[in-house]
Amino acid sequence: MLAMNFRGPKRVRASQKPMPEIKHPEDAIVRVTRSCICGSDLHLYNGNVPDTRVGMTFGHEFTGVVEEIGSEVTKVKVGDHVLVPFNIACGRCIFCKQGLFGNCHESNPEATAVGGIYGYSHTAGGHNGGQAEYARVPYANVGPTVIPPGMDPDDAVMLTDVVPTGYQAAEMAGIQPGDTVVVFGAGPVGIMAARCSWLFGAGRVIVIDHVDYRLEFVRNYANCEAYNFRELEDPVVFIKKTTDWIGADVCIDAVGAEAAGNALQTITGRKTLLQAGSATALHWAINAVRKGGVVSIVGVYGPTDNLVPIGNVVNKGITIRANQSSVKRLLPRLIDHVQSGVLNPKALITHRLPLEEVADGYRIFSAKLDNCIKPVLIPPSAGM
Repeated sequence: MLAMNFRGPKRVRASQKPMPEIKHPEDAIVRVTRSCICGSDLHLYNGNVPDTRVGMTFGHEFTGVVEEIGSEVTKVKVGDHVLVPFNIACGRCIFCKQGLFGNCHESNPEATAVGGIYGYSHTAGGHNGGQAEYARVPYANVGPTVIPPGMDPDDAVMLTDVVPTGYQAAEMAGIQPGDTVVVFGAGPVGIMAARCSWLFGAGRVIVIDHVDYRLEFVRNYANCEAYNFRELEDPVVFIKKTTDWIGADVCIDAVGAEAAGNALQTITGRKTLLQAGSATALHWAINAVRKGGVVSIVGVYGPTDNLVPIGNVVNKGITIRANQSSVKRLLPRLIDHVQSGVLNPKALITHRLPLEEVADGYRIFSAKLDNCIKPVLIPPSAGM
């Protein structure tokens, strides 16, 4: 089958790889119909996540048709068109039973923090992902969810990560009616976090980034304020000034390991990898939120250490909430939001490329070319 093949930092290509096989009675094999390139994939692509091995297939956001099932699979059947949450979750462990599907204790035996994630290095279990014609889906009684009749596959694939991650960013923030919410990052997740902040009652939503076309997109899509931090003398001072020197009620870090804006953080976190990513956005979030405010983190950082102003967290009485999104827990609500028109996820998709052009897709997305917000790959065997 054709699949994305990681050959080293900034080197990917489409090549032939062996077909996946059923390895456990709860496995399913899915013929992929859509697969996104995620901003988190760029952390792998750029070499910022440890133990990303040559030969791996990325892709944790995909939909597909069930082609084969193991002997103990009962929740889906051959022929079902499913969306596959990026969390690989057993549904039985102590964390899954709490709805913490991103922290499954069984799907990633190599770690004590994150659960398994498709196509996300061996720090997340070493599972191959969905940027391929076919993918093996473990725990098929838990993760894959049948796409409702009439739902656009482009909407469905966005429900595997972008929509639930943006939504959970706002949910974890505990937004109260009238709150001022600042989102750092105008990538797809930041855009969705800004849009979803209104659903929780925000009175004002501000987005900070440095890419003008993304700022323009989020202004229109999320009906929010958006500012280029390169045009501000100091984004923290700006936020304090525009909130009567109090600070934002909520700050959301939707950037993670590759944040720009601070030379020291860039050198230590992105160039020399002396820390687990550049924590610039997290610094800004901690310093810009008000005393007693909430910082919500969905931006991805590599294990394990970062230079973070923990003293400011303590002295300001800040609540920090962070996690990988528990997609399965949120899906019923988010499917309803899409079907009722409250959310329009497919509007974020700007580029559709055949899987054969995966290298171009990564180059365009990474370099922020052609006003790219979200690229989707279509395998040759997709059939739709």
